[in-house]
Amino acid sequence: MNSQSNNLPLSVLDLVPVLAGKTVHDAFVNSLGLARHTEKLGYQRFWLAEHHNMPGIASSATSVLIGYIAGGTSTIRVGSGGVMLPNHAPLVIAEQFGTLANLYPGRIDLGLGRAPGTDQLTAMALRRHLDIGVDDFPQNVQELRRYISADNQHSKVRAVQAEGTEIPVWLLGSSSYSAQLAAILGLPFSFASHFAPSMLFSSLKLYRETFQPSDTLAAPHTMAVINVIAAETDEEARHLATSLYQAFLNVIKGKALPMQPPVDNMDDFWNESEKYAVTQMLTYTFIGSVATVEKQIRQFLEQTRVDELMVTTPVYDHQARLRSFEILAGLSLQKAR
Repeated sequence: MNSQSNNLPLSVLDLVPVLAGKTVHDAFVNSLGLARHTEKLGYQRFWLAEHHNMPGIASSATSVLIGYIAGGTSTIRVGSGGVMLPNHAPLVIAEQFGTLANLYPGRIDLGLGRAPGTDQLTAMALRRHLDIGVDDFPQNVQELRRYISADNQHSKVRAVQAEGTEIPVWLLGSSSYSAQLAAILGLPFSFASHFAPSMLFSSLKLYRETFQPSDTLAAPHTMAVINVIAAETDEEARHLATSLYQAFLNVIKGKALPMQPPVDNMDDFWNESEKYAVTQMLTYTFIGSVATVEKQIRQFLEQTRVDELMVTTPVYDHQARLRSFEILAGLSLQKAR
């Protein structure tokens, strides 16, 4: 079991996958089962990602699901990885997360992203207009932080249930933009290397070099998200991983489907250019037996020197998914110096 006092903190990112042949309700039940399982294994955080208009992902009502997961667990921190802030008024998010923080004191995290988490048409349906641009994100982050601070009690606009909760705010990103903003604001930074690997190192470097200490964080604090599929053998893990490959292939092809069962041979489904595109996006996907995965992840930690590691395991079989997190928790993973 991973000892969080000695080893690198491990956390979970859950997209609440909807499985082919199963229901959305089944996805929610599986998510809670995973949260309870990883809590027992010593995982530190369980984050849910906001996505919309995707038949294979059921985490769109992120704050509602955070309440469901937090209510069904007792110690693991539960949060958003992330809330896509351009889709929401900062006041609404402050009220939602302030409520959660009062219901589950000391256990709620608020990760914020600036991407829509969906296509443009759906973004329009969420926001009613698309004139909120990149330049508004820093202002909206600061507005949200003001609502959750104790200093906001004398303001004309208040999120009463959020004031003084001081919920930990993380900035999430897949480029240098959020890395630089997190550094300027003195906030922890998490990079989405599980699907957008190209700017991982440059973003971490920029964040660390330009970090400005704040009231909430004295030094840079980084987390990277990776895909991990661990099993008893390399062969079994590679078989399980074909569900992940199919999911990304369907994105490339513009197909909207639930998560598909694993297949025997991906070459029956993709051509060489499609295979290249999928494997490039999944550069930081570690697949294999205990020994194989441990070697791969240790190398990743040495290269990135991140303070925390967050893992997503897109596997069709729920028991195999639980087992993968169990294997990962048993590894001896230290932060690289």
